[in-house]
Amino acid sequence: MPEERDVFKVKVNLPQEKIDIINRICESFDNDPGELINVLHEAQHEFGYLPAEVQDVVAHNLKVSVAHVYGVVTFYTYFTMIPKGEFPISVCTGTACYVRGAEKVLEEFKKELNIKVGETTPDGKFSINCLRCVGACGLAPVVLVGERVYGRVSPDGVKNILDEYRK
Repeated sequence: MPEERDVFKVKVNLPQEKIDIINRICESFDNDPGELINVLHEAQHEFGYLPAEVQDVVAHNLKVSVAHVYGVVTFYTYFTMIPKGEFPISVCTGTACYVRGAEKVLEEFKKELNIKVGETTPDGKFSINCLRCVGACGLAPVVLVGERVYGRVSPDGVKNILDEYRK
């Protein structure tokens, strides 16, 4: 008789090779439900985000409810169910950045890219997100593009930052 995991079918169309990757990630943590956050970190690193079908496979392998996995994914701001752009833009909105004009910088990114916070441009190149603090308060306001840090960003500097990645 086949193991239960062998007969598991995902309701949404997810290629078998992606299911195999998720299975390997879960197995690397011994399918331990106590390792859910670590499994989700690895899965998001692999796929870039955590769509419902990935959460279904993780829940099945760790023998927890899909609602539990979803609750963890939606509770922690690190996790996302929406694919990020090739160049994810994060604007720090912590206190130091905020009082030094981060909101105006954010508005300029939204205007230039014609998207809202949490969205990705139609070409998949850029997405915008907010962070609470990146620990570079002396450089406020701070913007990250991927892992590259831009300090003392003004609304006038937004177009130049974007032009670096539009090439």
